[in-house]
Amino acid sequence: MDNSISDNTFLLARKSDALHLRASLIQNIRIFFINKNFLEIETPVRIPAPAPEENIEALPSGDWFLQTSPELCMKRLLAAGYRLIFQLSKCFRAGERGKLHLPEFTMLEWYVAGFDYQQLMSQCEEMIISAACDLGFSNRLHWQGKQINLASPWERITVQQAFGKYAPVTMKEALRKGIFDEILVEHVEPNLGMNKPTFLYDYPASLGALARLKESDKSLAERFELYIGGLELANGFSELTDGGEQRQRFAKAQKLRAQKGYAAYPLPEKFLVALNDLPASAGIAVGIDRLAMLFAGVSSIDDIITFPPESL
Repeated sequence: MDNSISDNTFLLARKSDALHLRASLIQNIRIFFINKNFLEIETPVRIPAPAPEENIEALPSGDWFLQTSPELCMKRLLAAGYRLIFQLSKCFRAGERGKLHLPEFTMLEWYVAGFDYQQLMSQCEEMIISAACDLGFSNRLHWQGKQINLASPWERITVQQAFGKYAPVTMKEALRKGIFDEILVEHVEPNLGMNKPTFLYDYPASLGALARLKESDKSLAERFELYIGGLELANGFSELTDGGEQRQRFAKAQKLRAQKGYAAYPLPEKFLVALNDLPASAGIAVGIDRLAMLFAGVSSIDDIITFPPESL
């Protein structure tokens, strides 16, 4: 018998507890949204035009692409009058592989008409606490030697405040010097969600590609990310509802992508047209694999999925 086959069989058997927990987590998430009258929907995985985002590269599928997120199709449904929708789907991104990254991963995404990003933070908090309770966890989560208190309310801190607290430079200095991402990853993120889950919010406008800008300060986008134990789990925002402004942002992103040698995508024209009918709303994407990692107490994303790509 090939030893590699035997080793893979052993590794699959060892994952049994984690895979059972993952299945329960997904079932509990579905029940949470169904009980709140959300409609579970499915949108195509293969699309003609993904959103041209500066740092995300889609995988080609013939003349089309595998989705990096179901966002564009879900917003078209929201524009058509579906006010409460959620989806658990496979997403694909080129060049993403590591301890916390997979080129094919599972995303939970949901949208609420009439919500803004602050309300969505509260709903995200409620959903994860509900899932933890259903899985038999108390208010404490143990992960990587940390004890994290899940009891509400969770911490909320602006990006500017977080840079002031944890970084060697201010947010504005980091943006001016072109080192925002580097400082965020090295100095800010490792401190987030260590005692309680943390919502980091009010990102610079340039980092909210599809988000609405704050009425009180147009230099900021109504965007947030969720961190638990230093692990980024979710990205959400109040939705931009201006097709013309979104087209301008996409054009800017296309230029930045071209400078990096990334693929040129056609613009998602049907999405841009539908955007003008989008109601005031908010949406969020949650990484299911990472969330399952936390509850299973594992440090590698490979330990919470059936087959890492290298094992196929």
